Amino acid sequence: MTDLLPAGVHQPVAETWPTLARPRSNPVRRAGALAAIRLIAKDLPATIHLENRTYGLGGPAMRVHRGAHFLDRLGQDAGSGFGEAYLAGDWDPEPGTDLADLLVPFAERFSNEETRHLLPKWAQSLRWLVTRSQPGDQENDRAGARENVSRHYDLSNAMFSEFLDPTLTYSAAYFGGDASSAVTADLATASYDELTQAQLNKLDSILDAAGVVSGSRVLDIGCGWASLAIRAAQRGAWVTAITIASQQALLAQRRIADAGVSDRVQVALRDYRDQIGEFDAVLSVEMIEAVGEKYWPVYFEAIERRLAPGGVAVVQAIVMPHERMLATRNTFTWVQKYIFPGGLIPSIKVIEDVTTRHTGLRPEVIRHLGADYARTLRIWRNRFMDRSPAIEALGFDGTFQRMWEFYLAYSEAGFRTGYLDDVQLRLTRR
Repeated sequence: MTDLLPAGVHQPVAETWPTLARPRSNPVRRAGALAAIRLIAKDLPATIHLENRTYGLGGPAMRVHRGAHFLDRLGQDAGSGFGEAYLAGDWDPEPGTDLADLLVPFAERFSNEETRHLLPKWAQSLRWLVTRSQPGDQENDRAGARENVSRHYDLSNAMFSEFLDPTLTYSAAYFGGDASSAVTADLATASYDELTQAQLNKLDSILDAAGVVSGSRVLDIGCGWASLAIRAAQRGAWVTAITIASQQALLAQRRIADAGVSDRVQVALRDYRDQIGEFDAVLSVEMIEAVGEKYWPVYFEAIERRLAPGGVAVVQAIVMPHERMLATRNTFTWVQKYIFPGGLIPSIKVIEDVTTRHTGLRPEVIRHLGADYARTLRIWRNRFMDRSPAIEALGFDGTFQRMWEFYLAYSEAGFRTGYLDDVQLRLTRR
């Protein structure tokens, strides 16, 4: 066991990242964490090198540099400890092992119909001892939603520009063809050069599904940096694009002007609940994940109210299996703590249930993009790491970069295994 930290991680990390301070050592919790590792690794096709011992069946390998720190974090918080240990530099993939490849065996345990859990049932009953509930300060009322969204999307327009393609589209691309495992068959060949066309494919697929043509009145809820709004305006549509991320809105306006469609697109810093008017098409791309379970009915009711007679809505959403959503919806995860505060990924079933109970809308899944998202995420992560010096020059330190590397790899593993999917839904009135 060594105290050496990986490049880019500065000690002590806790001085600039208080949440990464090592928890107070608790022998009982540490022993419980080690027992959990042994149980998880017993039939796991991966390798864990920990305190001069090796666990697992072989395969993608990780090495724990500081075993006591690693186990203390796992024993303190099962939902965040593993990821926090990576941020702090307590462990790394073995040289030659890709981080996402390492995380895939863990994600497969969740996506497998027979297991759905890392631990056996008797051990699951003890998870409440190391599982935290969602904090009350991440409520998605109007003020809370703006704060939650700003913490991610207003991080830095320049930072996002370093790893997104020139369209600045921050959602799953569509590479075309059969959306199957073939898309992820060789992620090592995933190229940044192919991303822009794949993002344009995605934008066009949404506009086509909504029937957007010249003269269409379009509402884009959660417009990002306006790639969809610009693409719709280029078809001759009239677009209202809304976001609650102030820095994002400013850059969206500049991009619209640069594209020469300012006369057709209005950007507004506005909550979806406050929008008025009728539109032929209502579009919302990967925004529902930030809405929060309490507000899903409000979100779909707002979409329905904004649709003109005969109008069509298209929602692109990250989804997870319904059983996993029910099991995790009240827990506080690493992603909620560090990446998307207030977020919760829905299931297709819950979208169908909410729209049936609260609206007259009928959702229809028209495309699955899970495999495409895995490829998108691999390209983003490769680009992010390639641009590391430029990102550090913007003020984002090595710990931040490890956080985003883990987030992108963790998400890729979820989509590769089917634990996560990304769907386009067409909604029409019943």
